[in-house]
Amino acid sequence: MMSNQVKQNSSAASTISLPIEGMSCASCVGRVEAALKKVENVEEVAVNLATERADIRSSATLDPRLLIEAVEKAGYSVPATTTELSIEGMSCASCVGRVERALQAIPGVIEANVNLATERASVRSNVEVDTLIAAVADAGYTASPLDQTSVEAEESANKKDAEQAELKRDLTIAAVLSLPVFMIEMGSHLIPAIHRFVMSTIGQQNSWYIQFALATLVLFGPGLRFFNKGVPALLRAAPDMNSLVVLGTSAAWGYSVIATFFSGLLPSGTANVYYEAVAVIVALILLGRFLEARAKGRTSEAIKRLVGLQAKTARVRRDGKTLEIAIGEVKPGDILDVRPGERIPVDGEVIEGESYVDESMITGEPVPVAKSSGSPVVGGTVNQKGALALKATAVGGATVLAQIIRMVEQAQGSKLPIQGLVDRVTMWFVPAVMAAALLTFLVWFLFGPSPALSLALVNAVAVLIIACPCAMGLATPTSIMVGTGRGAEMGVLFRKGDALQLLRDSKVVAVDKTGTLTEGKPALTDLEVSEGFERNEVLAQIAAVESRSEHPIARAIADAAEAEALTLPRVESFESVTGFGVKALAEGETVEIGADRYMHKLGLDLSSFAKIAARLGDEGKTPLYAAIGGKLAAIIAVSDPIKASTPEAIELLHKLGLKVAMITGDNRRTAEAIARQLGIDEVVAEVLPEGKVDAVKTLKSDYGKLAFVGDGINDAPALAEADVGIAIGTGTDIAIEAADVVLMSGSLRGIPNAIALSQGTIRNIKQNLFWAFAYNTALIPLAAGVLYPAFGILLSPILAAGAMALSSVFVVTNALRLRRFRAPVQAD
Repeated sequence: MMSNQVKQNSSAASTISLPIEGMSCASCVGRVEAALKKVENVEEVAVNLATERADIRSSATLDPRLLIEAVEKAGYSVPATTTELSIEGMSCASCVGRVERALQAIPGVIEANVNLATERASVRSNVEVDTLIAAVADAGYTASPLDQTSVEAEESANKKDAEQAELKRDLTIAAVLSLPVFMIEMGSHLIPAIHRFVMSTIGQQNSWYIQFALATLVLFGPGLRFFNKGVPALLRAAPDMNSLVVLGTSAAWGYSVIATFFSGLLPSGTANVYYEAVAVIVALILLGRFLEARAKGRTSEAIKRLVGLQAKTARVRRDGKTLEIAIGEVKPGDILDVRPGERIPVDGEVIEGESYVDESMITGEPVPVAKSSGSPVVGGTVNQKGALALKATAVGGATVLAQIIRMVEQAQGSKLPIQGLVDRVTMWFVPAVMAAALLTFLVWFLFGPSPALSLALVNAVAVLIIACPCAMGLATPTSIMVGTGRGAEMGVLFRKGDALQLLRDSKVVAVDKTGTLTEGKPALTDLEVSEGFERNEVLAQIAAVESRSEHPIARAIADAAEAEALTLPRVESFESVTGFGVKALAEGETVEIGADRYMHKLGLDLSSFAKIAARLGDEGKTPLYAAIGGKLAAIIAVSDPIKASTPEAIELLHKLGLKVAMITGDNRRTAEAIARQLGIDEVVAEVLPEGKVDAVKTLKSDYGKLAFVGDGINDAPALAEADVGIAIGTGTDIAIEAADVVLMSGSLRGIPNAIALSQGTIRNIKQNLFWAFAYNTALIPLAAGVLYPAFGILLSPILAAGAMALSSVFVVTNALRLRRFRAPVQAD
C-alpha cells in the first residue's frame, strides 16, 4: 500500500501535512504559504521546499478539501495516492455499492473502486487511511490497510482458508441437523409409508416439536452468520443479501412456531409448519457460499503462484564467508551464489560463471536464456546447469517479480466500463426484491386460494430467497481476476483492468518499427562476394577496416565477423572519405568500402551485382560495396533484422480481424518494402518522434479504437495517446510506465495473445452477466407464483435456495474456465 499523502496528527486533531508538487524556489514557498493562510481556521503554515510538504496547524478541525483547493488555485498541486484496503463482511453486489458510496462521500476522495471477488477497495484520495477505515465501519463493514508483501499475501491466504474451514464446519452441522427435519416433513408429504410411521409412533405434534428443536439449532447456530450481517444492515435501512435470507427464514420459522405452540391464533386450516424450509434453506445457502469460497480461492491462484516464485532464502558472501540468510535481509550490492537448479533470489547482474536460466515464469517464453558475466537476471527465475555469482541490483518490492505481482493485483482490483450497468442495478435491487416479496404476500393473501395465509407466506419467502445479487456482483470481477492471472502466466501483464475491455474493442494495431517489429540493432544481413574471392577472408578484411569506425553500420559488420570467430588482419592508414566511405590497408592490401557512387569514383563496374542490388532495394535495404586490391570484391547489406516472431504475429492479428499499421521514422521506400514483406495494411513513414502522437490520432479517426505497440522512450507519448498502449517488456521503464499492457518477452506473439485473451475474458463476463440477470428476471416471477393460475405450479423455498446457491457457483465456475485459455500462438 502506498503511503498516504495527507497525514493528520492524532495528538492534535488540527495538524495536517500535505505534499506539494510544482514548487521550484523560495517564492513558490511564499505563495503556497500565503494561499493556505487564507483558508478559514488555519493558524500556522510551514512549507518546506526540500521535502515538498506543507504542515498546517489550527485549533479547529480543518477540511483537507479546502486546503487542496487553495493550493491548486495558487498554481500548484497536491498529488493523490492510491490506498488499498481489505474489506470484510461483503456478501453481494449491494454491499459493494454501499462501501463505494461510503468512501466516495468522504471529502478528498477522488475515486473508489470496491471488488467483491478480491474483497478489496482501491481508493485514490488525499485522505488519511484511518478516515477511510472509519467510513467503511460506519457503513457496517470492516476495513484494514493492505500491504503488498508476500508475507501479507500469505496471511491473507491463510485467513481465507480459515474462513473456508469455518464455512465447511457450519455447512456440515446444518446438513446433519437438517436431514431429519427434511425426512420427517417432506418424507411424510411425498411417501405415505413415512407419514403413517410418523403418525403411529411420535405423532404430528411431537414431530413438530422435534422439527422446531432441530430447525432452531440450524437457524441460530450455523445460520447466525446471516443475522450478524443482515440485521444491522436492515437497521441501517441498507438491506443486503443476508437481510433477504434473514427475512425469509425468520418469517417461515416464526409462522411455524406460532402454528406449533399457538395454533389457535391462526385462521382455521392454516396451521402448517415450514421448519424443513428454514433448515434446508440455511444448509443450501451455506453450501453455495462454501462452493463459491472454494472457487473464488482458485481465481487468485495466479497471484499465489507468482508469490510462490519468490525464494525464501539466499546465499550471500559477507566478511569472507557465505551465509544463508532470509530473502528480506538481502541488500542491493550484495554478492549472491546461485547453485544449479535453484531459484535466483533477487534481481541482479551476473559477475561470475555461465549458465542457462529458465525465465518462462516471467516472460512466457519456454526456451532457457544464456547468461554470462554482465547478463541481467530476474528474481524467481530458475538457474539451470551452471553455478552463478551475481550482484543484487533490486530487492524486495523493487524486483521485477514484485512489480509484476503489484500490476496483476491492481488489474484484478479494477473495474471495467461494463461493470457500470451492474452497479446501477444493484443499488436498488435488494429493496426491489423486498418490495416484490411484500407484493407477492399481499396478492396471495388477498386473492389466493385457501389456505391463503400459508400460500402467501411460502411464496413471499421463495421470492426473498431466490433473489441473488451475489451472482451479479461476482460476474465481472471473477472473470477479471482469472483473465489477468492467466495473462501473467502467458507473459502478458494488464497494468490496468479496463485495458481488457478496450483491447477487445480495438480495430487497428499500430506498431513502432525499430525494436518492436525489428530487433532494434543493425546487423549484417547480406554478403555476396565476386568470383575469385573467399567469403570469410573478405568479411575479415572488411570488418578489420570497419572496426576503426564508430558508425552503427560499421559496428554491425565488425560484430558479424566476431560472431563467426574470424581473425582480423592488422589495419593501417585508416581514412574516412567524406561523402563516399572508408579505406585502409589490411595486411598491406587496399580495402575500400562505400556506396555505389564510391565504386563509380574508383572506376569499378557494378553490373555483376545488379540483380542482387535490385533485390536488396526491394527489401528496403541500401547496398554497400567493397573493393579489395582495386577489384570489386563484395556487395554488403546491413539492416535492422525483423524479429522471427513478427510475421506470425501480424498474420494472427489479421485472423483476429484487426488492421495493422506501422509507424516509423524510416524513409518511405524502406518502410513500404518492409510492409510488403510482412503484409502490413498501412504505413506512416518519415515520422519524427514528436509526430507519433499525431499519427496515432489520425489512425484513430480513420479506424476507431487503436492499440499502439512500442518500446522506446520516444514511444511513451504515443502509448499514452492510444486507447490501449502496449509496451514491449524488454523496452524502457518509461515506455512500460506509460502503457496499459506490458509484454514481458520481446516477442510480438504476445500482441495477438493479449487481444485473444481480452476477447475471451469479455465474452466470459457477458456470459456471467447474462446468467445473473436472466436468472433473476426469470425466477423471481416464478417464485412469486405466476405459473400457478395456468399450471398449478409453485416454487418451493427449498428449490429457491438451491437455485440461489447454484447461480453464484455457476458464475464463478464459468470464470474459472479462463484458466484453461490457450494462447492462439505458442512461444517456440
